[in-house]
Amino acid sequence: MLFYFTGTGNSLYVAKNIYDKPISIPQIINREKLSFRDESIGIVSPVYGHEVPPMVKEFLKKSTFDTEYFYMILTYGNRHGGAAKLADNLCKECGIIASYINIIIMVDNWLPSFDMNEQILLDKKVDEHIAEIVEDIKNKKKMISLVTDTDRQAHKQFLGNMSKMPADAWQHLLKVGEKCIGCGICEKVCPSSSIKIENGKAFHIPGNCQTCLACAHACPQKAIGLAIPEKNPDARYRNEHIELSEIIEANNQKK
Repeated sequence: MLFYFTGTGNSLYVAKNIYDKPISIPQIINREKLSFRDESIGIVSPVYGHEVPPMVKEFLKKSTFDTEYFYMILTYGNRHGGAAKLADNLCKECGIIASYINIIIMVDNWLPSFDMNEQILLDKKVDEHIAEIVEDIKNKKKMISLVTDTDRQAHKQFLGNMSKMPADAWQHLLKVGEKCIGCGICEKVCPSSSIKIENGKAFHIPGNCQTCLACAHACPQKAIGLAIPEKNPDARYRNEHIELSEIIEANNQKK
């Protein structure tokens, strides 16, 4: 059994390589009963600010997992900041014993810092790393990815920067421009119902936004941008192995 959260397809691609039918966390997060039992249970998730998205945290806190082998695979694009240890700490807070937590570097889709056209040209050896992880899980390897002092310092620096910003800063990151034609794709790829279409135009609802940027990356008109400067406002990204329909299937809250 494998659960995943995805914004632009990276974590979904990893999940599909591990398990035939991974389960979307946004599609089950609101169920009354979140109790799961299997020989092995995994989570594949991106990390934002070195930690899993709020919805994944909520899922872990609300769920019970009856398994001999619980694992997490965390996708990141530049600095993981000790994400594996942070995830292990989260698991312990939730009463979960993690047997295996690993990280995998992929395209970084954080628009303020990275040009998507440059990112897709980088060879990050993704498939080789996935193959190693799949083998580890098959053999039920026990391991928490190592964290260095440099990683810890990166996370400390990030927290320091965040402390200087309003607590809800990321909730006001997105903005909808005049190019919006009301096609509704943004609404369908949003995992938290934070984008709505009204009167033929999209608008963003702060409060529960996961800051996954799925809406910005999926907008065919590039009408959804950020309230802060972007590295390249004309470049957007979706994992080359994942169809838009798959992200809609994973995240659409209007089924």
